[in-house]
Amino acid sequence: MSSHARITASVYTSHVPAIGVAMDQGRTADPYWAPLFAGYEPSRQWMVDNKPDAIVLVYNDHANAFSLDMIPTFALGTGDRYEPADEGWGPRAVPPVLGHGALAAHIAQSVIQQDFDLTLINRMTVDHGLTVPLSLLFGPQRADAPGWPCPVIPLAVNVVQYPVPSGRRCFQLGQAIRRAVESFDEPLNVQIWGTGGMSHQLQGPRAGLINREWDNAWMDRLIADPAGLAEMPHVDYVREAGSEGIELVMWLIARGAMSDLAGGPPPRVAHRFYHVPASNTAVGHLVLENIPKESPQ
Repeated sequence: MSSHARITASVYTSHVPAIGVAMDQGRTADPYWAPLFAGYEPSRQWMVDNKPDAIVLVYNDHANAFSLDMIPTFALGTGDRYEPADEGWGPRAVPPVLGHGALAAHIAQSVIQQDFDLTLINRMTVDHGLTVPLSLLFGPQRADAPGWPCPVIPLAVNVVQYPVPSGRRCFQLGQAIRRAVESFDEPLNVQIWGTGGMSHQLQGPRAGLINREWDNAWMDRLIADPAGLAEMPHVDYVREAGSEGIELVMWLIARGAMSDLAGGPPPRVAHRFYHVPASNTAVGHLVLENIPKESPQ
């Protein structure tokens, strides 16, 4: 067994705030919501069977930890604890997010030395962009619990205020994170999650836009041709997936961290799910497992 950490899987999911509300209010069995939550049941069992030692969770803040006065392009949480944010109606009744300071500090050191200018955040609150994915994959957690089932390192990406980072740069950052994790001198099982999307637009004449065909073709390409997908320009996301569809560049960070981009075998698709609508958003979800080079396909 390796004495170093390794990324064993990547998880991708939308982070629609209404999903968190449905869970918090006990409405997951309502006819409207039941099909969506049923689609996550296989992944919840997968998480039980493949519990990580730490998660690097890529998400975007929605003007809670950061205002429009100051928006870092890439911000890595290096603290030990993050409280749920008050998004205007009180914090979600979920546990605090506990960090992994040692691994986060190592990732920061390594990634900055690979020429990425990260903003380091020692204290911040985390909003639905981070807590809804945790709820979806781990299930409801008591608010008075000491924390979620494993430490989480938040990586906040600016996809709110232009200019936002290119898909190529996000993809490269994922590759840098993989190298950082693999040089950490503890045998940790690390997962990296990419969140946000899929197609949706919250304002203007196209408010409510959902593009099923494009979303599913994009997921196909994320699995099979991530390097090519990373070259997609921003205008394609906005035109085909709506103004908020640009959140999908965050999935490219998680995909870039997979080992096939460093000469390993193609990842195994453990679960894939797509559902519309959830509020006014298309929901996409994917779990990819890294396969050790010596393992049979």
